Amino acid sequence: MNVSIVIPAYNEEKLLPAALQSIQAACTAFDVRGWRREIIVCDNNSTDGTAAVARAAGVKVVFEPVNQISRARNTGAAAATGDWLLFIDADSFPTVELFNDVADEMAGGRTLAGGCLLKFDATRNMAALFVPLWNWTSRALRWMAGSFIFCETAVFRQIGGFSLELFVSEELDLSRRLKGEARRMKRKIVILHKHPLVTSSRKLHLYTMGDYLSLFWNIVIRRGRGLKERETCYIWYDGRR
Repeated sequence: MNVSIVIPAYNEEKLLPAALQSIQAACTAFDVRGWRREIIVCDNNSTDGTAAVARAAGVKVVFEPVNQISRARNTGAAAATGDWLLFIDADSFPTVELFNDVADEMAGGRTLAGGCLLKFDATRNMAALFVPLWNWTSRALRWMAGSFIFCETAVFRQIGGFSLELFVSEELDLSRRLKGEARRMKRKIVILHKHPLVTSSRKLHLYTMGDYLSLFWNIVIRRGRGLKERETCYIWYDGRR
């Protein structure tokens, strides 16, 4: 088995070193099975030392000039050589136990794709509301969080990867299309729950409830059109870190 880990990164020099350290340690789960693996960081037109940090860690670095999460993930996936793709955000910190769960699903033969539950690295009021709601919804609807998605490479490429029309919620669109393929192929989508992924809560420090309500209102009142505009989705694109 060969696994390609793809990390989209825009101005992530602060958290990327710790994320790469966690990912490399977690890869023990693949190494003990004798699997090959590679780590690919897609520098999404960063203005800081993101690319240098990644190269110093000894991982493969590719460049995507258009600042869009979907494009960064797709560009990283295009450079991948693995049978499986594992997308992890640059501010997330997986464990070897989580990677073991992933490896079991990959090796089992019935799983086409999957995600996992989330846990923030710090508890805030918004996190106390959002995380349980998201985790429940994720398991119930088999929606994969963008911070952690694994799927067969061939199927990912067959369905065209992440949508280039969307600046956020691209993971929900991918989840929908992968669920369709899973039904057709009589396979399954899983949401791993035993070992949640720890991910950064920094956006809860950097943005207010008003910012999130404005985004929500913009998306709902305009029937999703805001998802296709970088300006509306500034929480992900204004470079604040």
